[in-house]
Parts: sequence; C-alpha cells; structure tokens
Amino acid sequence: MNTILKEDFDYILGDKNIDWSELAGTTILVSGASGFLPSYLIKTLLYLNSLGVQKPVKILALVRNIDKAKAKFKDSLNDSNLVFLAQDVTKPIEVPEKIDYIIHAASQASPKFFFSDPVGTINANTLGTSNLLALAKEKEVKSFLYFSSGEVCGDIFEHKNLVSEDDYGIVNPLDVRNCYSESKRMGENMCFCWNYQYGVPVKIVRPSHTYGPGFSFDDGRAFTSFVASVVKGEDIVLKSDGSAKRSFVYLADAVRAYIFVLLNGQNGAAYNVGYDGEISILELANLLVSLADNKNIKVRREISGNAPSSKVANGLLDISKLKAMGWYPNISEEKGFKRTIDYFLQELELETVH
Repeated sequence: MNTILKEDFDYILGDKNIDWSELAGTTILVSGASGFLPSYLIKTLLYLNSLGVQKPVKILALVRNIDKAKAKFKDSLNDSNLVFLAQDVTKPIEVPEKIDYIIHAASQASPKFFFSDPVGTINANTLGTSNLLALAKEKEVKSFLYFSSGEVCGDIFEHKNLVSEDDYGIVNPLDVRNCYSESKRMGENMCFCWNYQYGVPVKIVRPSHTYGPGFSFDDGRAFTSFVASVVKGEDIVLKSDGSAKRSFVYLADAVRAYIFVLLNGQNGAAYNVGYDGEISILELANLLVSLADNKNIKVRREISGNAPSSKVANGLLDISKLKAMGWYPNISEEKGFKRTIDYFLQELELETVH
C-alpha cells in the first residue's frame, strides 16, 4: 500500500470524536463510489475492516462505469465486503438487502462537465437524489448523507467573505454553469423535505475545494493541473492572473468530517467542510513549485479568455459550526499538497516496479 494512504487512513481512524463501533456490522450504500471523495471514504472503511477490530462494514458501491470502479478499487476486487452495483443513479434503485446508511456522492463536480454535460449534471443531483431518498425511506436507514457544495450559496461571496451555512445569495438560472449550483440547491431542499415529510434522517455536507491523493489529473480544476505539472516535472501554467482566492481542505481531514456528520450531525442540517484560511491561485502555484523536487520548474502565465472558470474572486466557508462540535482541520496546505505530490510520485514508482 502507498505509505501516504496508510498514514492518512491511520490518521482518520485515530479521530477520537468518531465512534467507529457504530459502523460495525453495518451496510453502507455509497453512490458515485468511484469518485474522488467517496472512493477515499470507502478505502478508509475497507482499511478499518482490514484491522479486524470489529465486525466488518459492508459497502454497496453504486457506480455508473464498472470498469472505472474496478480500476479505482483494484486492490480490493476480491474483498467480499465491497459489492459493486453497476447502474446510473438516475434510474430507480432496487436493493433487496438491508441498508443502514446511504451516502449520496454521485455528481459531476468538475467545471468541465458543467459546460459539456449540464443535463447530466442536473439529473444526478435531482433524479439521483430522489431515487436514493426513496430507497432511504424504504430501508429506514439510520442516516443519509448528501454531498452538496458551497456553490449553493450563490453570489453571496461577492458581498461577504466568510459564509456560514445560513448565508445565501442569488444564483442566475439562465447561466449554464449554474446547472451545478442550482441542482445542488434543489438536492438540498429535497433532502430537507424528505426529512420533514417522511422523517428520513438526512444530513448535508458542503465541501470546500478538496485535494489529496487520488484525484484525476484531467479533472479540469486549476489545483489538479498544478499538481500534475509538478509530478511530471513540468512548468505550472497559470491561465489567469492568479488573484482569485480559494480555501483548500486536505482529503483526510474532509473524510473525517463526512463520517463525523453521518454519525453525529443533526437531521435536516447542513455543515460546511473546509479550511480556516485562503490562498490565491498564484500563491498556490508558487507553493507547489517550492515543494517540487525538480527545482528547474517555474510558474508560467498563459492567460486566455476561453477557459471555463468561476466568476467568484474569493470566498471562505465558515466552519465554526463543525468546529463547535469537535471537528477541525489539522493539515496545512503546505503539508497537504506535499503529501499529495508524494502520493502520486509513489504511484509512479509502483507502476514502474510492476
């Protein structure tokens, strides 16, 4: 196993605010299971099983592309506690066995999909949410976790820099990019209404920009392409002036939050999951260059008006609600991005050996 993964999993499982015994012997359905965030959460649970300290967690991994899923979980294909359900989340979902928890993370979260497949983006966040909420009601699950986004807050970031779960702005429905934020908003309201009308125990997380081991280099977001350049020993190409600021939370810290909210969150409530500070895109590029083993790479600017991007210049999710409950992020951008780079370099070495 990649040493970065093992260290991350040990770190997550060492969180004393999470009662891991609550998951012992349970069955968890995870939609979008081969995605960046949910796949790491699943791998954490499989690692927990491997320790043999409790009855294993059974994971029903709902995936649209079975080949992609098998590649993502190539080291666990013979694990009887990982079962793939190959289907589109927008189609009715039938599962004969008991389900204790549902985590709905199926979504096209990269901006490149907002423009290339806006309808598909909308459908996963609305039809998919409806299908899984119906399943949660049928199975009388203990908890349902919905992955939303800080983008549901709309243009509030243009007026307020520190945004809590109760702050909202306007989302223009006549902008194709807003297929994501509008459908995530609808998904949140659906969760709330299923809780209100049927008592489905829903919780909502709104992740900030999340990075760490396992993301795709062609994800389309600036930080993923920056890391890819460093791993490949190439210059980082900045396609803007780099003044926009973003808050980045390391994946292991984020996974701690997701499981914490699943088990301890208030029904019908939303929780921001992020980091305490912001960093500009230019500062991030320079940070990654400083972390590179190859000291010859540099930051180059190739500004183009054609690249899809957010109009938001800055914006920080207020994470005080979760911090008051006992969760807080520990891993800085410098440490987290160094770990991310080291993970990918280790993966390249492992590929070379095999």
